Amino acid sequence: MQSHDKRKMDQLNYLKTLRALLPKEAFIPDSGKLVILVVNLLILLSGWTIARDLDQWSLTWLWLYLPLAIVMGNSVVVLLFTSHDLLHGSVIKNSRLAHFISLLGLAMLWTPPTLWKVVHNQKHHTQTNALDDPDRSYLFQQNQTWGKWIQNLVMPSAEVNSFWLVIGMATAWGTHTFRHITSILLFHQSGESYGPTSIKTSANKRRMIAGELLLIASIHLSILSYLKFSFLSILLGYLLPIWIGYAGVIFYIYTNHLLCPMTEINDPFHNSLSIKVYNFFDLLHFNFSYHTEHHLFPSINSDYYPVLREILQTYYSDRLHLLTAGEAWRQLLRTPRHYKDQQTLTDWSGVKSVPCPCISAAAIAVSQRSMSAKSLAN
Repeated sequence: MQSHDKRKMDQLNYLKTLRALLPKEAFIPDSGKLVILVVNLLILLSGWTIARDLDQWSLTWLWLYLPLAIVMGNSVVVLLFTSHDLLHGSVIKNSRLAHFISLLGLAMLWTPPTLWKVVHNQKHHTQTNALDDPDRSYLFQQNQTWGKWIQNLVMPSAEVNSFWLVIGMATAWGTHTFRHITSILLFHQSGESYGPTSIKTSANKRRMIAGELLLIASIHLSILSYLKFSFLSILLGYLLPIWIGYAGVIFYIYTNHLLCPMTEINDPFHNSLSIKVYNFFDLLHFNFSYHTEHHLFPSINSDYYPVLREILQTYYSDRLHLLTAGEAWRQLLRTPRHYKDQQTLTDWSGVKSVPCPCISAAAIAVSQRSMSAKSLAN
């Protein structure tokens, strides 16, 4: 108990220190991001307009649509990350307006904004990588439900098949959202859970989630109708951009916490990981790679995450988990994906026992500092 209280007090102290070091402008909402949201909605609309006539194109020229599909896929990523910032209050102060606009941004992700608030803001951010975090990896000890089986099949791990990994990159976000929606809307009374943990919410919020889901379904039906229900137009102009977008989103999400241990205290230095990507991607994706920074201060303007990282590297460099995107991905492919205990990963059978890489990295850093101190003493 004393250790728990000490860690909690330590967390409060460093958050207070960091906040004082951040410029006041970091806490002012940035409404300019709404322009970027609108631009990316227009990119999607332009892509669908061109895709309407793909069935009239010669097969030898269809490849020319692929670069546009990639750009549209990136727009799906940007819409999610814009909505993410909107619902954290870092874009505009008007929460009702932010909720409405985020419905447009999250529509391509099939994610009702009320669901996002319940799962992401209220659960994931307050209990990151804890037992009650719906976004954590499954425990080895948990029942082998269909959700756990699919996650084991498609998530990056030392055991994953390359074919299913590719399929999973394009579909894992959809499976993740379907799991949450059905769990909340269909099994809220029984408490049955095929996710990592059950999610309970009020009847009013369940009605809001259902209503928003119907609106999102009508948006998708309108898109398919706009594409004249043409197989080629739907494949290249609708499904392919969604698959590309989901793959981009899930790449970030896989690196956020899966390499970190489970924690009882919601300390981002222990349960979150930041990655280094090319500046171009940080510019496109609102610095989403700065994920530990985001969990420390979810509501600040994401443009200031690089400033926060500089502060962290100055004052808390020994605590920050920071890897290149490539190294984080390699670590995911070298390790199993289920928690055997808070600090150990294992496979489906429970045979392996692999320390969480972030734990290993911290231990190595401590060891190196200890060796350096001894060397200086001698």
